[in-house]
Amino acid sequence: MSVDENLRGVLERLSLTATRAGRDPAEITLVAVSKMHTVEAIREAAHAGVIAFGENKVQEADDKIGELGRGTLKWHLIGHLQSNKARKAVQLFDVIESLDSLELASRLERICIEEDREQLDVFIQVDLAGEDAKMGIAEKDLSPMIDFLKSCERLKLVGLMTLPPYFDDAEKTRPYFARLREIRDKLLPGGALSMGMSNDFEVAIEEGATHVRVGTAIFGKRPPRT
Repeated sequence: MSVDENLRGVLERLSLTATRAGRDPAEITLVAVSKMHTVEAIREAAHAGVIAFGENKVQEADDKIGELGRGTLKWHLIGHLQSNKARKAVQLFDVIESLDSLELASRLERICIEEDREQLDVFIQVDLAGEDAKMGIAEKDLSPMIDFLKSCERLKLVGLMTLPPYFDDAEKTRPYFARLREIRDKLLPGGALSMGMSNDFEVAIEEGATHVRVGTAIFGKRPPRT
């Protein structure tokens, strides 16, 4: 199937799930995860109506953004941000969803001032599973992080993001999504929730996701690295 056909299927599932959960589908942002996919595939998704795209690596995104541009399209960094790539990330991305330390937050705030960037939207990535291979801030360290971001002049805290373990049974991700919603309600009322991917975004929507990050279901399997 084409990107356009896949996208229509994803949007239909998103709409049906939101409606079934008593939510307005228009309140949910679809972030098309375009990492390792071609500029042509991204352009096809954009022509089909996608606005937000998610990239994992700064350098890969730099090449794509250089060709496709910013403005009409919105670029989200969803992968771990190394401190030595922070300045480039500030220059490239509209949203950073993977903020995972006070040190990085402080660096981004300083760079925004130096680069004369008035606002950079950020999500805090929360580690709810404790997996060694995944990043994120521990729940116990979240309150100081939120307090710091609220004091920033340039960084704007939009919400929380999480990446649960992968399960073949999407239902097993529900406790992680429910927990992030509970944390949001307690510490950041009204904040956004970025959670859910191709295999489990419907469960995430049922648990309150405002942003879902969908790649494979739109673009197909990622090509092997060369």
